[in-house]
Amino acid sequence: MGRVAGKVALVTGAARGQGRSNAVRLAEEGADVVILDSCKDVDTVAYPLATTDDLAETHRLVEATGRRCLSRVVDVRDQAALDLLVSDAVDEFGHLDIVSANAGIVSFTPTWHLSDEEWQNVIDVNLTGVFHTVRAVVPRMIEQGTGGAIVLTSSVAAIRASRNLGHYAASKGGVVSLMRTLSNELGEHGIRVNTLNPGTVRTDMIENDAMYRIYRPDLESPTQADIVDHCRRRNELDVPWVEAVDISNALVWLASDEARYVTGVVLPIDAGLLAKA
Repeated sequence: MGRVAGKVALVTGAARGQGRSNAVRLAEEGADVVILDSCKDVDTVAYPLATTDDLAETHRLVEATGRRCLSRVVDVRDQAALDLLVSDAVDEFGHLDIVSANAGIVSFTPTWHLSDEEWQNVIDVNLTGVFHTVRAVVPRMIEQGTGGAIVLTSSVAAIRASRNLGHYAASKGGVVSLMRTLSNELGEHGIRVNTLNPGTVRTDMIENDAMYRIYRPDLESPTQADIVDHCRRRNELDVPWVEAVDISNALVWLASDEARYVTGVVLPIDAGLLAKA
């Protein structure tokens, strides 16, 4: 406990799933947390996205750890709203030390069948949303003069090819390239920048009927149980997926002084998916 005690962290896409796990783990380790989510669906995404009730529950869970929480409905595609939230967060807490740029969406379509809207929505949330987040927080962090840690959520899809994910892989590959540039630009300010590259994580992004049908198109009404073996075969370790907390534990390490000399790193947490022969 207390590995990021006294720090203030901002987490995007925090209403549920990976973002909620990140926010709660940072709070458990002593950080006050600023959380945001768009809390609305995206037309080209087949599964329902988080709601205001989900964001309120993350707020409650953070405060249940004894830490303070500022929450707001903000879409990472909206630079002005992000800028305002960061300004309000610094007014509220006095500083900003850790950033988890986590918001993301996915859909599955062969690349040549992607509509302009489907391509643009994924790029806008997954890549431009990360850029907006960075642009909102970096000037404040430099001004503080106390360093900090920025952790961008990428994916194993940025490293290994996957069918039907051209737009998603492009967005996540862009996140890795952005991280590498930022780690060079911000090192002199003591701000470390890294990416987390999860494999399959058991969150709402895969636990929904639309995703089950993508994994098992041979079944009329597949369930989670029907995709377990398929997911397990992809990994070197004998598990079908990793849990959100496993990604959050890596985030806490990267955000803490335990990783004080770690920057510019692509960190897979994938149960051996990338190592699979």
